Parts: sequence; structure tokens; C-alpha cells
Amino acid sequence: MQKLLNIVQEFTAWCGMQINEKKTYLLVIDNDKKRREREPAPLLTIDGETLQAMNLHDACRYLGYWGTRNGDMRATKEVVRQKIIAARDVIKYHSLTPELATELFTRKGMGVFRFSAALIEWSESELNDVKRLRVQAYKNAWHLPQSIASALCFFPNR
Repeated sequence: MQKLLNIVQEFTAWCGMQINEKKTYLLVIDNDKKRREREPAPLLTIDGETLQAMNLHDACRYLGYWGTRNGDMRATKEVVRQKIIAARDVIKYHSLTPELATELFTRKGMGVFRFSAALIEWSESELNDVKRLRVQAYKNAWHLPQSIASALCFFPNR
């Protein structure tokens, strides 16, 4: 791995790019728990700076997903949930037509869920929470009180 990092370092120097060592972490993915416990992460360097190794339970972003080095994707689920909440709250007191507000929420809130849903396992209770947030957003879009029956939001007409 150090040889590869040296080649990357040579290439970046050749083309004038820089690697920010402070933002570069070593993520060792290893499902062998015993080996992870007995063998520390290797010491690798870029420009003489030792790369900091990620701890087992620290989440980092990789290809749009947040996970830990042992494959725990709970951080992605929390990021998705927070983005859905933010999209729901954006349309809470909007002046858009209900159709535009619904479209805005669908793109901003549910779009992030659709991206992760196919590759991350969601429990039934987690999916119910997403559904509850979606219903709240649709009620916001249509200026409906949260106390109104939710069946209207579960069964769209198209």
C-alpha cells in the first residue's frame, strides 16, 4: 500500500495536485474481528505525514455512503433521516402550490432515501419512520394539520 501511495504522491506532484493529509484517513476494512484486535493498522505516509487510521466505530463517507470499517451503515441511515427531516421542514410554511411543494420534498427528501435504500438493509421500524416523515411532509405540502388522517398520504391517486 505504501508503494501505491508513493506512486500517487509522484503523480500528484507531477500534475500539480495536492493531497490534504489532514483530510486523508486510512480505512482498513476487515471483517476478521480477531485479526483487527491483534494487528494494528499499518503506518502509511504521504509527503512524510503519517496517515491517521480510522477507529473501528468511526464512520466515514465513501462513494456517497457513510459506514464504519466493519460495515456498519447506521450513519448513512441517520444522514438520510436528517435530510428527509430538513426537506420536510423546508416546505412547512411554503408559498408554493401543493404540487410543487410535494415535488420539492420528493426530490430533496426522498431522493436521498432512494439512493441508499437499494444497497443498505433497512429494518421495518426504520422504514416506518421514513414513511411517517414522508406523511408529515405531504401534509405540510398540502397545508393540512398533522392531526388529519394519514390514509390520504399513503394512497396517492397516480
